[in-house]
Amino acid sequence: MATFIIEGGHQLKGQIQPQGAKNEALQILCAVLLTPERVTINNIPDIVDVNKLIALLGKLGVKINKIGSGSYTFKADDVNLNYLESAEFKEDGKGLRGSIMIVGPLLARFGKGYIPKPGGDKIGRRRLDTHFEGFINLGAKFRYNREDHFYGVEAEKLKGTYMLLDEASVTGTANIVMAAVLAEGRTTIYNAACEPYLQQLCKMLNRMGAKISGIGSNMLIIDGVDTLGGTDHRMLPDMIEIGSWIGLAAMTKSDLTITNVSWDDLGQIPNVFRKIGITVERQGDDIHIPAHKDGYEIQSYIDGSILTISDAPWPGFTPDLLSIVLVILTQARGSALVHQKMFESRLFFVDKLIDMGAKIILCDPHRATVIGHDFKSSLKATTMTSPDIRAGVSLLIAALSAKGTSTIHNIEQIDRGYENIDTRLRAIGAKIKRID
Repeated sequence: MATFIIEGGHQLKGQIQPQGAKNEALQILCAVLLTPERVTINNIPDIVDVNKLIALLGKLGVKINKIGSGSYTFKADDVNLNYLESAEFKEDGKGLRGSIMIVGPLLARFGKGYIPKPGGDKIGRRRLDTHFEGFINLGAKFRYNREDHFYGVEAEKLKGTYMLLDEASVTGTANIVMAAVLAEGRTTIYNAACEPYLQQLCKMLNRMGAKISGIGSNMLIIDGVDTLGGTDHRMLPDMIEIGSWIGLAAMTKSDLTITNVSWDDLGQIPNVFRKIGITVERQGDDIHIPAHKDGYEIQSYIDGSILTISDAPWPGFTPDLLSIVLVILTQARGSALVHQKMFESRLFFVDKLIDMGAKIILCDPHRATVIGHDFKSSLKATTMTSPDIRAGVSLLIAALSAKGTSTIHNIEQIDRGYENIDTRLRAIGAKIKRID
């Protein structure tokens, strides 16, 4: 188990460029299974979860060639379907939640797709019903082995249909879209997720020969085609990392520029940080965060009531940034309520912030009230363990702002979502050391 040693209380300065989007990568990489032709993907982040999925594709028989930093070609012209029923696959697949999205492409192209119950962050229940109900609607037969938690779907030929999703699941929508592009006839998906990474997937599939309309809305119409071809694709910057660096700049009173952020795909993110009092300046396609020497003040609603920051499906505020927001609020001027609606275990890391001196009341598994210190009392250095990717980065931001030396264990969780984070932070002045 690796550890970070962080000497906090230092201002940072300079530029930092966000990595390619983790959540987009997990969708896009699975889509290479839809065609025997070569697919080139650029701006792939070098992180644990993505590398695990690339390795899984390799074991499936996909020919993988690294052509540069963050750039790969994939050719799925000799897929090994026997691997799907091997003990090795059952072990490999359950270690990565994103592996669920290989099922749609495999079902569409080969008539069957299997997956063990996938793992991932311990942030609460994340059910798979939306995925499999979509496949069943398309005509697949579903089976589940309770003894070894192994899921399967099979179909001779998928047939297009109308479906109303029970929730706007991003991975569920992506999986169903990838199955429907090769189905016979028209598929209409209502209550579809419409966040930028899903839009990227749909645009890539259209370049491969798919016929998807309604991209960016919550109703997708897909006219099935017989085959798909190869294409080139470049992934968006990771909006969660962008939000993390905004929070880091505010908490450490640092002057930072975040470069090449794809502003038009950030949605509510800049506005939410502005409501907390953080100055977010647009400079071309960059974000500039000036040093907040006098701190930052939380806005109230028009009637004077306390600000509530909550997550919602796109174009609402992403749940992955609520942990970051909660940490930033600990040093704000004023109070706010954080309402995490989608995952019932994601706020449990606040006990570590309370140990550091933060004033937080955990109301229930979904809500926390934060009373800001206004930098009149610094967070105190401590020893912590990272429970998941986003909470881990939130604790890292807290440690970089705290006086003294903090220790964070289980940083493999952070490595799952952030590329070379210690090296990149040292480049802008952070005092951080990795111990393996």
